[in-house]
Amino acid sequence: MSQSNNNWGQGQSGPPDLKAVLNSLGIGGGGGSSRGFLGSVLLVVLLLVAVWGALTSFYTVQPEERAVVKRFGAVINITDPGLHFRLPFGIDQVQLVATERVLKQEFGFRTEGTRQGGRTAYSADHFEDESLMLTGDLNMIDVEWVVQYRISDPIKFLYRMREPTRTLRDISESVMRRIVGNMLGSEVLTIGRVEIQRKARVEMQEILDGYDVGIRISTVEMQDVVPPPAVQPAFNEVNEARQERERMINEAQKRVNSEIPNAEGQALRMIAEAEGYATERVNRALGESVRFTSVLREYQRVPEVTRSRLYLETLNDVLPKVGQVLVVQDGQVGPFPLLDVNRGSARGTGGQQ
Repeated sequence: MSQSNNNWGQGQSGPPDLKAVLNSLGIGGGGGSSRGFLGSVLLVVLLLVAVWGALTSFYTVQPEERAVVKRFGAVINITDPGLHFRLPFGIDQVQLVATERVLKQEFGFRTEGTRQGGRTAYSADHFEDESLMLTGDLNMIDVEWVVQYRISDPIKFLYRMREPTRTLRDISESVMRRIVGNMLGSEVLTIGRVEIQRKARVEMQEILDGYDVGIRISTVEMQDVVPPPAVQPAFNEVNEARQERERMINEAQKRVNSEIPNAEGQALRMIAEAEGYATERVNRALGESVRFTSVLREYQRVPEVTRSRLYLETLNDVLPKVGQVLVVQDGQVGPFPLLDVNRGSARGTGGQQ
């Protein structure tokens, strides 16, 4: 055994004896106790280093993430989802950025999680320093909103600005306060929500593009827009009065829309009746004049015939209206028995004289 050690130490050809090597390191049984302990420690350290190198030589990127790989502080690559290898022992460092996930920032409230039944649980704290705003008519109003965004460029998001998320919150508060401050409180509470959301999203994106931080605003959604609790009863009374005013205006407009067409219809009907009556009278007068002219023409041709015809026609029109005419001679039966003659025949036929 000593000969093998000497040969290995003199650099002779051939593989060294493993036992001799371990003994020289103090790991084998040939050394003292101190050398054996140091050898054991060295072996454990080598094993730990090997395990550490194996564990730090690969990393996994989730589907909604992108990985920024740095080597000695310099960015060398951006990797997609999946399993990737890198230089171990911290030579290559990896920062994961959720580029495919929709992130959000809440203002005026905080979401704590989900309760049983799927209902969202919110914090009981009041974040009035974020939500209290002054409107254009000098009214205080409590505005809660959510900004949803995505990271479009992970390198710009990580290294263009020191605190991009905090910057986004400051920009959002500044823009929202300016927009609300230029509007009336009634508009913010009722019809102005959609316009506020649109303007806020556009202006936030313009400011972020100027900073070039790699953030893309998806939506700006207003949640609760209410007056502060101290003045909420007064606001409710004002809103009720406005609703009552709108209701009365609508009812008056409804009556106007109903009465005016009715009046116009009646006026048109009266005009039409008058025009019809005028046309009838004119036509009748024209007919009478034509008839009179024709009669006059016939009278001028044969006066006796025309006179007789007119006489007979007049009798024909007058006599039915006279009724019964009794001619009694002296010495004849009195008229009273004869009065019921026509009445009996009328009763037989169902008529009445």
